[in-house]
Amino acid sequence: MTQHSQARAPRGFTLIEVMITVAIVAILASIALPSYRQYIVRSKRSAAQAQMMDIANRQQQFLIANRNYADKTALTTSGYSLPAEVSSNYSYDVALQESGPPTFTITFTAIGSQQSDGNLGLTSEGVKTPSNKW
Repeated sequence: MTQHSQARAPRGFTLIEVMITVAIVAILASIALPSYRQYIVRSKRSAAQAQMMDIANRQQQFLIANRNYADKTALTTSGYSLPAEVSSNYSYDVALQESGPPTFTITFTAIGSQQSDGNLGLTSEGVKTPSNKW
């Protein structure tokens, strides 16, 4: 009479192993997700800042050609529009000074998920607001 005394091969994972794995994944996700969200907000802000600089350059060209800066309507008429990746996160306006030497202020107002980051501003003198976001 022969008896088979083979050890039984383990099959699958125990409940404890699965719970430990889930806990580790949850901890990693709770650390990584806020960092990822901040990265997305900063990248959207950078795209908006690049567009603000583009508008400022267009304003300088418009000033040379017309001896005055362009308001938003004039920029739109000349063919400028915000790229879709920026317009989905910011609306913009260009304010002109009515008296004295010509100046402008570009304001990007955060919308949607970008609102938590706040608005951006750029003047013809190069003043960038808020300064801690530039």
